[in-house]
Amino acid sequence: MATKVFINLPVKDLNKSKAFFEGLGFGFNPQFTDEKAACLVISDAIYAMLLVEPYFSTFTKKPISDAKKNTEVLIALDTESREEVDRIVAKAKEQGGTVYSEPQDHGWMYQHAFADLDGHQWEFAYMDMSQLPG
Repeated sequence: MATKVFINLPVKDLNKSKAFFEGLGFGFNPQFTDEKAACLVISDAIYAMLLVEPYFSTFTKKPISDAKKNTEVLIALDTESREEVDRIVAKAKEQGGTVYSEPQDHGWMYQHAFADLDGHQWEFAYMDMSQLPG
């Protein structure tokens, strides 16, 4: 059974992408970070490998999607509070990300989203399971 998740994302400028996510408060695992790739640590079990496009291309025979024009994936992560959702999205906007939808409050779940510098869509949510409708 799988114990960790590695999301692989193509990026145009690795240094700018690293600075963007560091600005959001994320760190990188130096063991898996070099001039072609950076291992973004999301949690103890979730990582995003940011791979420069030429290197990313060595893993697939398909063309790389332009995430600014096409949706390739929605990365959804939970947080510990509504305030954390808003803080992360506000920081993303400050770092040059794009807020592409208004926050959504479903009572038991609150979510908001942004696109990073390469257009990858990140959704953050807070879920209060005690308020989940029966």
